[in-house]
Amino acid sequence: MPYEFLEDLATADIAFHAWGSDLEELFKAAGDAVINTMIDNLEAIAPTQTRTFHLDNEALDLLLFDFLQEFVYYKDSELLLLRAQQVQIQETASGYTLTAQTQGERLDPDRHHQRVDVKAVTLHRFQLEKTENSWTAQVILDI
Repeated sequence: MPYEFLEDLATADIAFHAWGSDLEELFKAAGDAVINTMIDNLEAIAPTQTRTFHLDNEALDLLLFDFLQEFVYYKDSELLLLRAQQVQIQETASGYTLTAQTQGERLDPDRHHQRVDVKAVTLHRFQLEKTENSWTAQVILDI
């Protein structure tokens, strides 16, 4: 699991640290961390529905922010629990574009062990950083 929950960073919210060998792996791990905050058993999410995210942003860290907000949006608007299957990020003249294929299913309280309801991704202490051999992110979720 390429993410961990941070117990001491946020008292009324939930924080996590995610990582990946490249941006795409990091984005997928961070998306899973958001969903794993809401439900305990990620493996119980069946890939029965597909949603594609098309996002643009001038800043790479805000592209990650927008990407994570999509998971919260679909959970709130359609009760969909989604997991990123493929993520493509490209640098453009005006910033960055992302195309992600996600799959999942509607929330089923009998099969998906609910934890907390994520209301939003916050910008408080939000970080995206390239290290020598990988990418890391720190995220706080409003619950």
